[in-house]
Amino acid sequence: MSSPGLGILRVFEQLFSIIAPVMICAAIGYAWAYHGRPYNTEMVTHLVTAVGVPSLVFTTLVNVDVELDALARMAGATGAAVAIMALVGTVILKVWGQSIRAFLPAMVFPNTGNVGLPLALLAFGPEGMALAVAYFTVCIIFQFTLGVALSAGVTSVQALLRVPTLYAMALALAFKVSDTTVPQWAANTVEMLGGFTIPLMLITLGISLQQLKVGQFGKSAFIAAVRLVMGFAVGLGLAEAMGFDGVMKGVLILQSTMPVAVFNYLFAARYNTEPEAVAGTVVLSTVMSFATLPILLLFIL
Repeated sequence: MSSPGLGILRVFEQLFSIIAPVMICAAIGYAWAYHGRPYNTEMVTHLVTAVGVPSLVFTTLVNVDVELDALARMAGATGAAVAIMALVGTVILKVWGQSIRAFLPAMVFPNTGNVGLPLALLAFGPEGMALAVAYFTVCIIFQFTLGVALSAGVTSVQALLRVPTLYAMALALAFKVSDTTVPQWAANTVEMLGGFTIPLMLITLGISLQQLKVGQFGKSAFIAAVRLVMGFAVGLGLAEAMGFDGVMKGVLILQSTMPVAVFNYLFAARYNTEPEAVAGTVVLSTVMSFATLPILLLFIL
């Protein structure tokens, strides 16, 4: 009969095995930038976005035995989460007297890629990864339409059409629906290309955290806290309302509670919507997220 102490130790070992790879990869990127070593962030970001992530999405969806209905339910829950967070965020910013154009994207769009995908894979395995991919893809759709529209003041459907991940997901679903086997040479190639994605995403996140500067600390800290608390509440509420359990419930809550996505800063810088404060929300929400991650994982596992 195992003692309570051994049980607690096993729980902490499980949590550490999930958190450590994410933290170590991000720390490598942070240290790399801190010591001034060369790193072409723009090139790596384009490589990951155009090649790595689409390959990872395709491989995950084709190979994992997840029902299409489950993916559709997760996609629907994601759309509902974005809508609710946008509504709540708008009310908070209006009452607070802050710019909706500048700060609503930071409240609504979490880092479901760089942080969410690795955590879902480590916490829930291939099934969790596939469901996290569904959440990530829907977020990308909204971020490159609603997010760009908010930051730029105009809708950009063209920006969405240039996102390779959408085509990779559509192609993977076509293979699954038609029950067609991917040629082995193609499967091996895409799997190899997808393999570099998660480490590079986390290293690039660490690079970004070291390079971004926290501006307007109080404002940034409040928005960062709202992002995490609101995301958790919305994820949990939707999971209960939609009858999610097990891996689906865990992934929905996990992805909804992720920190502010780096893309929000990139759009803010491009369209000059208080980029210093938005950069602060990225850094502070990520630090807060890493600090509270053990509690979140204990809750969802």
